[in-house]
Amino acid sequence: MEKKLSHADILQMDRHQRRNFVNTLSGIKNAQLIGTRSADGVDNLGLFNSVVHIGATPPSLGFIMRPLTVERQTYNNIKALGHYTLNQINRNIYEQAHQASAKYDAGRSEFEATGLTPYFSDRCKAPYVKEAQIKIGLEFAEEHYIQINHTWLIVGRIVEVILPGEAIAETGHVDTAALDGVGVSGLDTYYDLEKIGILPYARP
Repeated sequence: MEKKLSHADILQMDRHQRRNFVNTLSGIKNAQLIGTRSADGVDNLGLFNSVVHIGATPPSLGFIMRPLTVERQTYNNIKALGHYTLNQINRNIYEQAHQASAKYDAGRSEFEATGLTPYFSDRCKAPYVKEAQIKIGLEFAEEHYIQINHTWLIVGRIVEVILPGEAIAETGHVDTAALDGVGVSGLDTYYDLEKIGILPYARP
């Protein structure tokens, strides 16, 4: 039976029910750990499901940062260091990655708390997750305030990508499914990825 929910109906839901409903409504999204380092040298990991393609020229990606009404270690670290990393979550580490969403004190590294391993490169000042198959180093480029809910779009310029060479097709496509990448719906539900086909560029 079809169900219709108005804006008012959604707002009248229990807070937790509404959070889960709206978070899962847009479907399965990519699951990424954002790696940063504080001004005091503490390595940080945050779990995000809002990473989006911004453009290929220059290569750039964005993600949504929740309101800055409370301490946001990821945001503070990005602004302090200027660099951060995206680390694609895979089947082998999704449980550890999920634990990184817990609210640890600023002085405690999520790498230590989750058992994941920091990995460093000369091109990026922030830590990567060694266990991630796809690692992307970014330099902070700009931020945009979103008035409707006081969130921020953080845009980064890609400075480096580290991944298995066999995952890149001659066309440039990256096969995330072949690397056991996982997707996430909402804040807590994880999915395996399966490629079902590549279609030609659509023209009229």
